[in-house]
Amino acid sequence: MPLAENILLALNGLRANKMRALLTMLGIIIGIGSVIAIMTVSGSMTNSIAENMQSMGANNINVSVTQKSDSDYTAGGRVLLFRPFTPDAEDLISDEMIAEYRAAAGQRVYAIGLTQTLGSFSPGTADGSAPVNATGVNSEYDRANGLTLTRGRFLTQEDIDGARPAAVVSDVFADALFPGRDPLGQSFELTVGTKIYTLYIVGVYQYENNGILLEATDSTPTTDLYLPVSTAKAMAHADAGYSYLTVVAADGADTAALLEQTERFFASYYARNPAYTITASSMESMLESMTQMLSTVSLAIAVIAGISLLVGGIGVMNIMLVSVTERTREIGTRKALGATNGSIRTQFIVEAVIICLIGGLLGILVGLALGAAGARLLGYAASPSVGVILAAVAFSMSIGVFFGYYPAGKAARLDPIEALRYE
Repeated sequence: MPLAENILLALNGLRANKMRALLTMLGIIIGIGSVIAIMTVSGSMTNSIAENMQSMGANNINVSVTQKSDSDYTAGGRVLLFRPFTPDAEDLISDEMIAEYRAAAGQRVYAIGLTQTLGSFSPGTADGSAPVNATGVNSEYDRANGLTLTRGRFLTQEDIDGARPAAVVSDVFADALFPGRDPLGQSFELTVGTKIYTLYIVGVYQYENNGILLEATDSTPTTDLYLPVSTAKAMAHADAGYSYLTVVAADGADTAALLEQTERFFASYYARNPAYTITASSMESMLESMTQMLSTVSLAIAVIAGISLLVGGIGVMNIMLVSVTERTREIGTRKALGATNGSIRTQFIVEAVIICLIGGLLGILVGLALGAAGARLLGYAASPSVGVILAAVAFSMSIGVFFGYYPAGKAARLDPIEALRYE
């Protein structure tokens, strides 16, 4: 019997028993739908996180002073029982180290961002106030972090060298403190400890919510306030040097190779330091680790959800066995008229594959709908995977062949005489 005729017979059989066919497909629909929904939500989450991290700087290399492990923490061959919790001045990365590193790295470094954290404040004027995180930065910080200025300028090396009371604020901050006025040149006060400092706005940058942390209320969001790193160190009475810096690789540079060189270069200064060393990491490596972790978790959940496919396959086998019993006389008649065992087997395998294929297609629709709804609920753009969809279709057909083969073989082995006598 031609394949097309077998397919028509299978479809006619499904139409004659719609409810039974639907219940048979239910396990396939739930299994395929669950897997696609889970992978869609996972893919959407991964893509969104990747985009956010790319916007934060995929080429950025973060260099930080960190404590050595217990096995490394020795001095003069003796294991030290106590270690300092914060690095001293001699443990910090100095300006001389940075200058030598810049010379060694050459054109592969686009910018180096330096910071000195001051803390959280809420400066205000008669017109309003706004919460900020105040941070001292160098003149390359805007390039290292992709800030977009809407007015004025960013901090210059002259501001850094002169420890000027200059400040770069967000447009949100400017609108809150100076509504309807040009914020450039305006002053505001910042209370640090027991002292009050007057800062003058020289630039305004565009505030962008990175989408990872959502504001809890409708109040003014907390933005970043930037002032010269030398000014911030004077306010905080901080030591010279830095415990953290950001290196931005130039376009076309091998970030992985630069990461290795950067860690090796700075770590060489800490070979004799008993308590601290240097660690370097990049957004690219963090992104790869996070993507791998999310993929592993999603795959594990999808495998658990896919167990329902096994249940669905057993349901297909069960209904095909029932179908063989119901059509025993039909099988006997066909074999008496010359049908071969192979044609009988093919007929029932095709019917099982059609059931699983239709169930798989319905499962894909259900999975896409649930995946899109789940991604939207979490605030991500739905990103269904074509590969997962094709794999789902192929898998559903494989289930039809696997679980339909035994009933088909049983039908093919029926004795035509005994089948014709069957009541």
